[in-house]
Amino acid sequence: MTGATAMSETPLPRTRAAPIYAVASGKGGVGKTWLSTMLSIAFGRAGHRSLLVDCDLGLANVDVQLGIRAQHDLASVIRGFHELNAAVTPVLGGPGRNGGFDLIAGRSGTGELGATKIEEVARIANALKLHDISAHYDRIILDLAAGIDPTVLRFARAADKMILVTNEEPTALTDAYAMIKVMRLQGSQIVPWVVVNQAENRMKGKKVFDQFALACNEYLGFKPKFAGAITRDPRVPDSIRAQTPLPIRHPQSQAYEDVIRVVETLNAG
Repeated sequence: MTGATAMSETPLPRTRAAPIYAVASGKGGVGKTWLSTMLSIAFGRAGHRSLLVDCDLGLANVDVQLGIRAQHDLASVIRGFHELNAAVTPVLGGPGRNGGFDLIAGRSGTGELGATKIEEVARIANALKLHDISAHYDRIILDLAAGIDPTVLRFARAADKMILVTNEEPTALTDAYAMIKVMRLQGSQIVPWVVVNQAENRMKGKKVFDQFALACNEYLGFKPKFAGAITRDPRVPDSIRAQTPLPIRHPQSQAYEDVIRVVETLNAG
């Protein structure tokens, strides 16, 4: 099924642009890409048609985690070979199926997009807001690269909402704080939702958030919002190794139940 065909099956296109969520982290290795895919599935199961875009221009790996091969990807769009809607790959049956969503994959294993000019990033970011893309979805999720590279920040500025992923490690919290600080210095007024991943339990995850929020309030003058904590679950790395989404390989996993709570919080907020 081609991307154009997948989107043509949308029964009633939206009249307003779909909200864009940027999933970000200051530090790599905190589970940002995994969370992006889980959110896409959970939104789908909640009845929201979602598009996930792998915006890690240096080390894209959403398709690798999902065990799929995209016919076209973001590299072909940036090179001008295809439009965004032709680079769409349905996942788990695509939007409208139980947990299905659409994906615009990055280019894995080459790093060739790492030197993409900021003008090209701006073109892609702006195109995601156009009606011929956004009208077909209820949620657009951007899986950003880790860190504060200018291309990362440009994608982040295109979002309506930011989901900042961190964990209890001091380096992860410091880098998450640095990302928020840089965005504030550049004039962004977005108040991020924070997800504490790999927490020992939800109570301890909330404690980590409270400490982080206290630092943001004291030094940056605002408090981020708590989206939830995702508990450490050995079934997560198992599903990643198997290239099979967690709720399919382990339907009763605690980590996915926590993701569902995060989605409920985001939808309510």
